[in-house]
Amino acid sequence: MQDDLSAPDDSPVMTTKLPISVIIAARNEEKNISRCIGSLSRAEAIYLIDSGSHDATGRIAANLGANVIQFHYGGGYPKKRQWALDTLEIRTPWVLLVDADEVVPPELWDEIAAEIGSTSCEAFLITKGFHFLGRRFRFGGFSHAAVLLFRRSRARFERLLHNPPLSQDMEIHERLIVDGRVGRLKTHLIHEDFKGLEAYIDRHNHYSTWEALLRQQYCFTGAWGADTVKPSLFGNPQERRRWLKALALRVPLEPQFWFLFHYCLRFACLEGRPGLIASRLRANHFANVRAKVYELKKSAPAVEVGASRSQQA
Repeated sequence: MQDDLSAPDDSPVMTTKLPISVIIAARNEEKNISRCIGSLSRAEAIYLIDSGSHDATGRIAANLGANVIQFHYGGGYPKKRQWALDTLEIRTPWVLLVDADEVVPPELWDEIAAEIGSTSCEAFLITKGFHFLGRRFRFGGFSHAAVLLFRRSRARFERLLHNPPLSQDMEIHERLIVDGRVGRLKTHLIHEDFKGLEAYIDRHNHYSTWEALLRQQYCFTGAWGADTVKPSLFGNPQERRRWLKALALRVPLEPQFWFLFHYCLRFACLEGRPGLIASRLRANHFANVRAKVYELKKSAPAVEVGASRSQQA
């Protein structure tokens, strides 16, 4: 399996354009965006969907040739990426989703070029190779695969929370539902955020709020949302993750379980101090989720959840 997650070097690379439009969802990503867009030279079009960045994200992206579009979230569905899929006049047959802190290495472009020219698949799973504290993780199980490359109009994001917080205008862990066959690419994306631990912890604090609301909804309705990826232990990675999410609700010591899973069972211990820190942060994330679920149960009446139930009926 190709697993070279090193950053692209400065040597000449093939720049033949592929019939792909790249969509980048971003906000205040000036420390990452140049590196991201610099790896996308083989895409026919690049769209940066910005949520009113206060830094130079939009200017940098525009100077590098990206089409910068502002997104103003009014709540509900769709969020940022689905809004882009619904609104942009995408002319290419394929769409690739990347985050501002991700890089598409040349080897992945080569694999994409080979696959889209002769495939019966409507979409492809791509693994986000995990970098943390300046280290490329080979162990720990922090990397995950998601549908990121798909034929235009053949995939849509799940509809999960009935009324997500306005501050969370971008899909967090919502996955794409694909109409058709899903393949898998071998080469990993490079996922490395240069904004530091403070930004990482702050972002995951927002994520834990979102996940607590989602868990509360699931406990009362028995469903993650109105239109979701089908949970399956023996399905593709997206379907397995959704099945495991439901199982995690029933694990009494869930934070401790995730620490042992990453640090011991998936050998994050072999990554040294960064592996220990990453495993602790993962455990803390789920401790925060559970604490917020408890807070919701103690303070919020079932009225809002009842609205979610009626919405799915």
